Amino acid sequence: MTSLDSLGHLVGGTPLLSIRCRFRGREFTLHAKLESINLTGSVKDRMALHILREATLSGALQPQDTIAEATSGNTGIALAAIGRALGHSVRIYMPDWMSAERKAVISSLGAEIIPVSAAEGGFAGSVELAEAFAAGRDDVFLPRQFANEANVRAHEQATGPELLAQLESLDLVPSAFVAGVGTGGTVMGVGRALRSAHPETTVHPMEPANSPTLRTGEKRGKHRIAGISDEFIPPIIDLDFLDEIIDVWDGDAILAAQALARDLGLAVGISSGANLLAAVQLATRGTGENVVATLFPDSNKKYLSTDLVREEPLRADYLTPDLQLLGFEACACPRLAPLGV
Repeated sequence: MTSLDSLGHLVGGTPLLSIRCRFRGREFTLHAKLESINLTGSVKDRMALHILREATLSGALQPQDTIAEATSGNTGIALAAIGRALGHSVRIYMPDWMSAERKAVISSLGAEIIPVSAAEGGFAGSVELAEAFAAGRDDVFLPRQFANEANVRAHEQATGPELLAQLESLDLVPSAFVAGVGTGGTVMGVGRALRSAHPETTVHPMEPANSPTLRTGEKRGKHRIAGISDEFIPPIIDLDFLDEIIDVWDGDAILAAQALARDLGLAVGISSGANLLAAVQLATRGTGENVVATLFPDSNKKYLSTDLVREEPLRADYLTPDLQLLGFEACACPRLAPLGV
């Protein structure tokens, strides 16, 4: 079957976009890694490949094993593609309200989907069902993305160093990094890499203002930013390591993602819009120039049946109506050791 080395050449090495913005009369530049360049079009390819690589090398994942995981979408797509390329059967437990595109892509990659309704426990129920499937069997591998430190290491060893190298090529030192929290692997891993090089860098988790799981410690409210703020605080998240939580309304995130596509030709998903607005909030604090970095986790292709492509009502406290996107420059990634090698 396809080797881990070969797959490593298809994951990571994403470009950095330096986006020129104007917000309420102030001009600044934000920096975002474009993760839709990865194998299946999302940042989750990094984590999926790294977890499967470590498990293969340690013997935890055997050639005949089935990979089973609970996911809200992008991780399921990544595990389906990489798992099938490595010769494994893949079984995905997923809340049944995820977009039709997510389900179709996972199925097209040869994985089995087990939909889980809200009555069956939603996301938490998906995790429980995956665990129950593996219980008492020695031919099932559970990536356990929410608790697996390999998730963090994928970003500490690759995403973060890539970002540092790209900023250094622009003679920049990061003031802050911000990213939405799904599993928490991205913000923790990139944060560790950035703090190791520049201890003064602040590292911020982002979550929906209308569903503040990190702030409250439990699921409250509903939101439309797929892939973040599920129904619990992931075990790999260390809130003591992180700085202030940044809130973004889901409707505002939709408007920002629409603006990135319409004004700059960057076809990104809703969480990318949310990350952009979180970065705007950090970049406009104080009077000095803040070097704020984030990432755009995926493209818009898995959201074409959602509110991302519909007119979104405005609210007085939204940021996007006051934000102008003036253009961007792309910085190639100096190729580090391929993830998976």
